[in-house]
Amino acid sequence: MTQFVQLHLLVSYPPANPNRDDAGKPKTAMMGGVNRMRISSQSLKRAWRTSSVFDTALAGHLGIRTKRLGEEVRNKLLAAGMVESKANELAAQVAGEFGKLKKDSVEIEQLCHVTPEEQAAVDALATKLAAGETVDEKVFSALVKARHKSADVALFGRMLAAKPDANTEAAAQVANAITVHAVMLEDDFFTAVDDLNTKDDTGAGHMGETPFAAGLFYLYLCIDTNLLLENLQGDKALAATALDSLLEAAATISPSGMQNRFGNRVRASYIRAERGSQQPRSLSVAFLKPVAGKDMLDTAIKCLEGTAQNMDAAYGACVDASQRLIVDTEKTEGSLTALKAFICEVYRG
Repeated sequence: MTQFVQLHLLVSYPPANPNRDDAGKPKTAMMGGVNRMRISSQSLKRAWRTSSVFDTALAGHLGIRTKRLGEEVRNKLLAAGMVESKANELAAQVAGEFGKLKKDSVEIEQLCHVTPEEQAAVDALATKLAAGETVDEKVFSALVKARHKSADVALFGRMLAAKPDANTEAAAQVANAITVHAVMLEDDFFTAVDDLNTKDDTGAGHMGETPFAAGLFYLYLCIDTNLLLENLQGDKALAATALDSLLEAAATISPSGMQNRFGNRVRASYIRAERGSQQPRSLSVAFLKPVAGKDMLDTAIKCLEGTAQNMDAAYGACVDASQRLIVDTEKTEGSLTALKAFICEVYRG
């Protein structure tokens, strides 16, 4: 029976612009008849998988997302003294295994997730080619591997149009983060002064505007722990580490958009972790009516937990067990360490 871990987080951002749209403004969405600030799932996942949390805990089990695999191979061949035309030909052959190439280029058209096992195979092949060895065509076709232990790919998935058998279904579903209340975007008008100005020259050397907003966000994640274990070839220890790292990253890592300007380094003020085999459910409906008032965090927690209780009353128990963490100015309840142990119970025994 499939075991799910669900995570519900409340994270408060000060004035910030962590995830911009094509006009440079914070992303938004309409919900409950009002405008909300939004952080996309893609932005969150990239911040987490490239974080020091993942890098430290999952070293050796993280892939890379790139179009430039062919360039790496070509550069290695050129450095070994291979003529450019031959280096381009072989690099294109390698990169072409991972996706369709741009015309007259060794660059892959679409970003491709390359697992550590595949990167090692590409490096080994490039070394042989650079040494002038003759390599069987089967070696090229075997570069893309369906079986791997890349934790980021196991969690967030990948799609290879060129090799559908090597696709990985994501074990983690990550919703767009959205504020629990209405938001009005603002503009920060700023000026920069030229340090070499004279006393008589008091004008600004530069003027501009930066859009921003602040808000309390609801984040929701659902992890199919059976699929995560399957994606990692049955390695329970690695699956537990991946799950543990995902929780820590979600709680402590934020997208870095305009971080130097706004210092938006935040941590979750509330986390509800749940385990169970029941059909998962988001609790975003708790915030369909925008939260208002001065004590937004406390009100949001009550709305979220009240909705969870009401769903249990209507549908029966929606989870087998849950634990929570709360950090505010008046109290602290639970700990990240305890939540990690709680969710990783699924891989014990």
